[in-house]
Amino acid sequence: MKILIVEDEAKTGEYLRQGLGEAGFVVDRARDGGDGLHLALQGEYDLVILDVMLPGLDGWQVLRSLRGRGLQMPVLFLTARDQVEDRVKGLELGADDYLVKPFSFAELLARVRTILRRGRGGIDTVTLRVADLELDLLRRRAFRGGRRIELTAKEFGLLELLMRRHGEVLPRSLIASQVWDMNFDSDTNVIEVAMRRLRLKIDEGREPKLIQTVRGMGYVLEVPDR
Repeated sequence: MKILIVEDEAKTGEYLRQGLGEAGFVVDRARDGGDGLHLALQGEYDLVILDVMLPGLDGWQVLRSLRGRGLQMPVLFLTARDQVEDRVKGLELGADDYLVKPFSFAELLARVRTILRRGRGGIDTVTLRVADLELDLLRRRAFRGGRRIELTAKEFGLLELLMRRHGEVLPRSLIASQVWDMNFDSDTNVIEVAMRRLRLKIDEGREPKLIQTVRGMGYVLEVPDR
């Protein structure tokens, strides 16, 4: 699942990005309200974690703009503003939850999962399917032909990216930035190794073969034409 963090404080933003990434989420971060609104309007996010006190547009304005444009992705306010009237204002503007800093990451993660479990459109928002391959995004489980496949956190993130964009050839640079949060280094084979291991788990001994290498371009997950 994909989360947008809108947080101007570098230490908190990195803490959230790293923690949620290790929990298996794909994470983008914006450092001010204007960039946060732009990313939220351009990307398909399952959740936005939003500070209130931001440079440029504040969190209230960002949420008001999102709801005013009819976007209903869940929003969790994470802010130092702890007055009752602030909480009421956030919820009345359309936030799904409100958590005050300082916070426990365990509590944040529990709230994130609760919001995502409610979903924004039913089960299709938490389950990805391609052919007989199924990915349960909440329970962090993968199945092929009804049989459970054990995946590492990185393998799960890689498979989620491929399934979300199935039929699309993904270059190594995009995979590196989305799954490993790093710039692509042509001298490393980390992506090739991870893809090889994932292909063994997903396709070995099964038909059709879903994960394909497109020479010179990248990788694609799709049901091949017969």
